[in-house]
Amino acid sequence: MMYNDRPHPLLAQIPLTVSPFISLPSAPTLPYTYQPLPSTLPPSATADSNGNEREKIIVSQSGHAASPDDIIASCQALQAHIEKMQENAERTIREWEENLREEQLAEKRRLAPGWLDRDEKILQPAKVAAGSVAPEQGQSVNLMDQQADETSDVQMQQPVASQEGDELDRAFGTMTMR
Repeated sequence: MMYNDRPHPLLAQIPLTVSPFISLPSAPTLPYTYQPLPSTLPPSATADSNGNEREKIIVSQSGHAASPDDIIASCQALQAHIEKMQENAERTIREWEENLREEQLAEKRRLAPGWLDRDEKILQPAKVAAGSVAPEQGQSVNLMDQQADETSDVQMQQPVASQEGDELDRAFGTMTMR
């Protein structure tokens, strides 16, 4: 080791010995298929089609330099990639929602077959006037229907307030006033 073009005084005191076990490296032999590199370099990747070097205006802290055209091209490529990913995500969500709707519809059809296949969704019994329908020959009058009509007429005649009071008395028992 040299110190101001002279050997270092401490290192100069250490004697050097030659070891018979250490051999210096020899020059490698080249294969027969060896081809030397061309003397001219290919055109620069940063040059435009005319061979003119593009001006690297923007330099980052890491030392990477780029031209505005390169930055615009990379931003456009990134925007196209993001739009493609967004379209794929929206398509996946639409497919998922459609599959969910189909599964729910299949479950509803399993529980109530034929219900969703008709236009009428609310089932209502056909109303028939009590006196207008006379039983035909061979048919009998349903006594359950007549009894239900009579009880509904009696309930309609009672005032609503007394029904509520009766229900409260049944639920909590009657109370006397003092």
